[in-house]
Amino acid sequence: MHVEADLPGRVRAGLTAEAGEVLVVIGPNGAGKSSLMRVIAGLEPGRVVVDGRDWSDLAVPERRVGYVFQDQSLFPHLSALDNVAFGPRARGRARRDADRTAREWLERFGIGDLAERRPRELSGGQAQRVAIARALATEPDVLLLDEPFAGLDVSAQMALRIELGRHLRDFPGVALLVTHDAIDALTLADRVLVLDEGRVAQVGPPAEVAAEPRTPHVARLVGLNLVAVAEGEQLIAFPPDAVVVSLHEPEGSTRLRWHGQVASLAPHGDAVRLLVHASPDLLADLTPAAATELGLVPGREVWLSAKATAVSRYAARG
Repeated sequence: MHVEADLPGRVRAGLTAEAGEVLVVIGPNGAGKSSLMRVIAGLEPGRVVVDGRDWSDLAVPERRVGYVFQDQSLFPHLSALDNVAFGPRARGRARRDADRTAREWLERFGIGDLAERRPRELSGGQAQRVAIARALATEPDVLLLDEPFAGLDVSAQMALRIELGRHLRDFPGVALLVTHDAIDALTLADRVLVLDEGRVAQVGPPAEVAAEPRTPHVARLVGLNLVAVAEGEQLIAFPPDAVVVSLHEPEGSTRLRWHGQVASLAPHGDAVRLLVHASPDLLADLTPAAATELGLVPGREVWLSAKATAVSRYAARG
C-alpha cells in the first residue's frame, strides 16, 4: 500500500506500507502527525492517493478506514455494544449481524460483560477498548490510531499496549499509530516514520531509528544526545552517561567538548540527570555525590565532554 498525503502548507508525506504492517508515526508537537491521519481519513481537506487511487474526493464513509481518536469519541447516548455495531450497520449490515460482530469484538477485548454500559459508566481503559473494537469491527483496510494510550494511567497503558499488540499482529490491513512514547515505537512498530515540520525526516525499523536518530525529538525520546557536525552532513549520538561534567575546560584532544549553563537537575534512576543549555542542549547523567561535589545548580556554568570512542557517527540523511 502506498499513500501520498498533501495538505498544502502543513503536511506533505509519502509512505509505503505492506498489508499487515504497523507503522508508528512520531515527531514533535506541530509536526503534522494528527493532520496526516485526519487527511487520510477524509476529516481534513487534502490530496490522498492510495495505491494509485485518488481518495481526495471520496467521502468519509467511502474510505475503508477505522479511526481511533485520542479521546475515544464514543457516542455518549449509545451502549458499548451499539457503539461497536454502529460501523457495520452504517455499511449496510443487518442489525442482528452487526450486533453479533460487535459482541465478538467486545469479547476479544475482554469486555463482553460491559456491552450494555454507556461510555460514562466505563473506565478510560475500558472506553478505549470499545473505541478500538469499534474501529476494527468495520474491517478497515487502514487502521488509524491517534495516541490511543493518552490520558490512561501507567498500568492501564501497559495492559492496553499488550492487548493492542496482539490484535495488530492479526490485523490484515495497514495500521498507522501516532504516539509520543518511545515504548510504543519499540514494542508495536514494524517500522517507524518520523515527521518533522510536515515532512518525512526518517523511516526505518525501530531499532535502526533508535540507534541512529536524525532529529533532536527522536534522540530525546530514546534518551540520546544528538549533535550535527561537519556542517550538518554528519551526526553524532551518545548517551547521557557517556558525558563527563566539569567546572573547567577539559584537556586533551580525544574529547568532544561543549560549554553551557545548567538548565535543570532531576532524579533519573540512581543518577542525577542534567539538562545543559549548550549548543545544542545536552543531557548528562552523574551520581548524586558528583553533583553535590561540583555544586551543580541551575545557572551554573559547566563543561561537558565525551570521548570520541563513546559516540556513534553516521550520515545526517539515510
